[in-house]
Amino acid sequence: MIPQRYAQILFGFLLSGMMSGLISGLSTFLAVGFPPGFAATWLSSWLTSWAVAFPTVLVVAPIARRLVAVLTRSS
Repeated sequence: MIPQRYAQILFGFLLSGMMSGLISGLSTFLAVGFPPGFAATWLSSWLTSWAVAFPTVLVVAPIARRLVAVLTRSS
């Protein structure tokens, strides 16, 4: 198992992987349809997207948490 101290990094890794996979798959489908070789095209697009999404999530998530704290109030 992975130590708890890496939970935020693992969360960012999984979130960015799933999100970039879904978005790149949809974008690839909308751009080229579903031709032969779609999986290879999508995989290439996904890996590129994930390489950008993972570090972005690690930087942007703390900012988003702070904004949520500012924009919400406790009950």
